[in-house]
Amino acid sequence: MCKLDREAEEITMPDEVAFNLLSWASEIDHGAIEQAARTARLPFVAGHVALMPDAHIGIGATVGSVIPTEGAIIPAAVGVDIGCGMIATETDLSAADLPATLDALMPLVERRIPAGVGKGHEDRSVDRALGELGLPHTDLTPKQEKTVSAQFGTLGSGNHFVEVCLDERARVWTVLHSGSRGIGNQLATRHIADAKKAMKHHGIGLEDPDLAYLVQNTPEFTAYIEDMLWSQRYAMASRARMDTVLSNALFQVVGRGRRVRTINCHHNFTQEETHHGKRLWITRKGAIKADSGDEGVIPGSMGTQSYIVRGRGNPASYNSCSHGAGRRMSRGKAKRELTADSLTQAMRGRTWNAGRAAALVDEHPEAYKPIDRVMEDQRDLVEIRHTLHQVFNYKG
Repeated sequence: MCKLDREAEEITMPDEVAFNLLSWASEIDHGAIEQAARTARLPFVAGHVALMPDAHIGIGATVGSVIPTEGAIIPAAVGVDIGCGMIATETDLSAADLPATLDALMPLVERRIPAGVGKGHEDRSVDRALGELGLPHTDLTPKQEKTVSAQFGTLGSGNHFVEVCLDERARVWTVLHSGSRGIGNQLATRHIADAKKAMKHHGIGLEDPDLAYLVQNTPEFTAYIEDMLWSQRYAMASRARMDTVLSNALFQVVGRGRRVRTINCHHNFTQEETHHGKRLWITRKGAIKADSGDEGVIPGSMGTQSYIVRGRGNPASYNSCSHGAGRRMSRGKAKRELTADSLTQAMRGRTWNAGRAAALVDEHPEAYKPIDRVMEDQRDLVEIRHTLHQVFNYKG
């Protein structure tokens, strides 16, 4: 049965679609529901698939879905940006400490946090951090080893961003969104291909080839888990490094400042957890772990607010919540239907990459679901601790 919102109000759907789903989304594309239903029909899915309020169509599995499995994992459900997530740091600065404009911060961030497809740096100071991480299970080529080093502490592209925000107390926060960069993509792509080969070898047909899976206690499964865990550690450490660089740049512009606390969380990952008395693999594709007391960061889109939250530990969601606002338009549709002028209007009053407005139209706030509606949909999943409003935005 597919149900809607925190009261789990029943909604009518075709029998072939309404299968083993529970949705918190008051706005969701029918194609996303059909896609999630295909995942839910897999024989090793051990319970309902939970759709977060930001759910939308992804590759293979739905973005904003939480998938419980027993004895198998779908690499494409974790996705190619393994360990992608958010980091937010509360500082001891207040709005009164900030200059009239943060224009002076932009060139510092652009220079110190490289952004864009394939972008890297030549900073050898990363070697110590990388030495502590070690290497993944899969043997890397010399070119891949260079990618690991060059892209550590870099932002990436798409919806990855750097922000400076003010909360409801006028306290200053830094916020950053990034993942495991090129090496995470390459490792994930290899394991997705291995899963597809395994399906072909065993003659297993799937409704969607991207739902190819790896069976527990096989060498392929073990290799994937080890590479995935390494990629998660890489992503988390890379975010932490960028967060330090960002806050130091901010403190340089302001003339002082101190970090008070930091929240660093994944939203593309899988891990073993106990739910309903069973040990399961819980894959969160665009979802945050929100067990009772867990702190998380839920960003809106450009020009909208973001949230610092505390999990309520709702067992129906497998202790999860949304990872953001969720797209309502594809990038192509956004570029066709939205304009640089309207994006500029939406970003009024903020320091941002205004000169690149035409290139950033696919990140327009109207390309995403309204974040306030998303937060209302999941009020039984998380408690809002702080509401953040952007004063500075830098997009990859």
